Amino acid sequence: MIKISDTEYYSNDKTIRFLNMDCNEFMKKCNPAIFDLAVIDSPYGIGEDGSKNHTRSKIATSKNYKAYQSTDNDSPTIETFNNIIYVSKNQIIWGANHFISKIPYDSSCWLIWDKDNGETDFADCEMAWTSFKTAARKFKHKWQGMLQENMKNKQQRIHPNEKPIELYKWIYDNYTKPNDHILDCFGGSMSNAIACHMKRRKLTIIELDVDYFKSALNRFSEYEKKTEDILEFGYAKTKIEKSNPVLF
Repeated sequence: MIKISDTEYYSNDKTIRFLNMDCNEFMKKCNPAIFDLAVIDSPYGIGEDGSKNHTRSKIATSKNYKAYQSTDNDSPTIETFNNIIYVSKNQIIWGANHFISKIPYDSSCWLIWDKDNGETDFADCEMAWTSFKTAARKFKHKWQGMLQENMKNKQQRIHPNEKPIELYKWIYDNYTKPNDHILDCFGGSMSNAIACHMKRRKLTIIELDVDYFKSALNRFSEYEKKTEDILEFGYAKTKIEKSNPVLF
């Protein structure tokens, strides 16, 4: 990774820009519609900031996440959503069913992530409002505690509200084209950054919490080293078996 300052980094190929700052301060300096798509996974305002995750499971020990800086006691302000719509041509906003009055525009194209949770007290799915005029679509990918769709190559979670890299890849396959410039105002685990890099999309990704920003940078740096090793040697030199050169 390329360090510009303690709050700004780039991927080695300069396609991904990482910022540790308030997203509104950044967007206020942007020109209108400068981004092709904003993919937003903000706090939903339902109290799921990770602080009580370790109390959840009775079967296995749940991860004890640090509560992130902004908490999940409230969703972003109307001003934030207005800024997002101002700086991007299209938007995909996860969790909007919890705060649709703050957007507020009709949409025919809601995205549904079916988490294949089984009989649990967790939501069966998550929903995203979009600005696209096409039909609603569903993506099914198991994400139930320690159980995931691909158990042989599990995604190592670092954030309480983390989404699968495969979900973001599906979004970019269906709602973007190569070299589109994406905005993510609530980077969190930065699964989005890995997916954008895989799909050759440009991304500006912002995270306010310093600790999660550093953790996500470390995660991306490790991913980046693996991909560069695969290109150079044909396999990843660290944490991946030579006989099975996969990324996760």
